[in-house]
Amino acid sequence: MQDHDDETLDCLIVGGGPAGLVAATYLARFRRRILVVDANESRALWIPRTHNCPGFPDGISGHELLGRLRQQSAHHCVRTVGGRVEAIRASDSGCFSAEVEGRTYKSRTILLATGVLDRLPSLAQVEEGVARGVVRLCPVCDGYEVTGRRVGVLGSGPGAVREATFLKTFSSDVTLIVDEPERLDQQALDLAHSSGIAVMKDIRGMRISGEGYEVTTRDGSPTVFDSVYPALGCSIRSGLAEGLDIRLDELGHIATDDHQQTNRQGVYAAGDVVHSLNQLAVAFGQAAIAATAIHNGLRAL
Repeated sequence: MQDHDDETLDCLIVGGGPAGLVAATYLARFRRRILVVDANESRALWIPRTHNCPGFPDGISGHELLGRLRQQSAHHCVRTVGGRVEAIRASDSGCFSAEVEGRTYKSRTILLATGVLDRLPSLAQVEEGVARGVVRLCPVCDGYEVTGRRVGVLGSGPGAVREATFLKTFSSDVTLIVDEPERLDQQALDLAHSSGIAVMKDIRGMRISGEGYEVTTRDGSPTVFDSVYPALGCSIRSGLAEGLDIRLDELGHIATDDHQQTNRQGVYAAGDVVHSLNQLAVAFGQAAIAATAIHNGLRAL
């Protein structure tokens, strides 16, 4: 595979997380000229250890998983550059040009695997809390890990209440920690009470300690949770899609068809930036579908 900025790639992959790297391996094995642009901001880097990834019965950390995926793509000579794609433009010829920190890359197709950015509580040592499992980001991934433990869900919207009710599958001791009481409507409050979820309001302070996640109300002593799930939403990294007039859903995710193609011919998306179940297995599947569709589309040309 040639390494020249002026060559026209078959596919430029934006994002070096699980979806981007799996798609890169597929396309390389299809003998396509590809490039991965990776800002090293994959959500997977926050995973201390997952037991929900197929093929790893003893679990695997996000760092190790990404390392294995990078090693696999490198085995097939996938070229990766570090940096951030600042803009993508479509040309009259049907190709695309991507600006990456002063360099321009041309490509026949684009795969957006840019993911999302979780909103975390503004606490000291929050990264340490994630590493210890005191702060957890995905109840689907690791709700099983908190079975029978004291669990909190931080948030005030309907999504926080839904997350708390989901976690009742694993623990009878689930508390909704209301950070913005004015956002908690009566319907959500009624659902929490009817589901046996305690509601903690009037929060004075929160911190991560050696004991766990401590929450103090204005009239009480600290309550310590084994794990807290922030249900504060996330920022969807779909800005590049907006610049290409690609359709987004009502939440800001990139809309795709059954082949992971957007409404813009030649532009595909996979992983958490697409509205679906945010799971590694789903990202792997979407990447395989997108890569195969890209290859078949190029063959048709």
